[in-house]
Amino acid sequence: MSHAAHHYQRVAFDRKRELFGDLRGTVVGTGANFTFVPAGVRWIAIEPNRYMHSSLRRAALASGVDFEVRQARIEDIDIPDRTADAVVSTLVLCSVGNQQKAMQEVRRILKHGGAFIFLEHVAADRGMMLRCVQHCVQPVLRCLADGCRPVRDTAEAIQSAGFSEVSIERFRLPLGPLGPHIAGLAIR
Repeated sequence: MSHAAHHYQRVAFDRKRELFGDLRGTVVGTGANFTFVPAGVRWIAIEPNRYMHSSLRRAALASGVDFEVRQARIEDIDIPDRTADAVVSTLVLCSVGNQQKAMQEVRRILKHGGAFIFLEHVAADRGMMLRCVQHCVQPVLRCLADGCRPVRDTAEAIQSAGFSEVSIERFRLPLGPLGPHIAGLAIR
């Protein structure tokens, strides 16, 4: 795990533990969350970068998670309709090509009553100097951080996706221009 990933795990640890502690059944998500997954969960990791698959397998094995990895993007998940009890997204929606398509896929694979659980960095409020800074660093982040776009209004994409219930908390983590965050739950 990179220095930046270790730092993020430290500053987001309590929030992740709270968000993911009650997961059950089949969960679709990224692999950076194995530490927080309760025993008995079946985890299907969606990872477009095949070079990450072996490290995900090692992390899953070390955590004792029932795990499989699929090379896919969240906008085009190769999982049947209504398969997942939960979908977990952490630091994913900043870099997807189409947030609306990603939300459609999340809803499609969730069982009725299933939960979309998210922890994402987002754009600072309009008119804030931090948002200007985010615009300035965006070209560099897109190149160095798998297409990251820090000025996305991810909360709006989630709220407009057609979930029956959405709960979003806004807060800041000590991560400079990537500090503004949202966390929450959306029910299918």
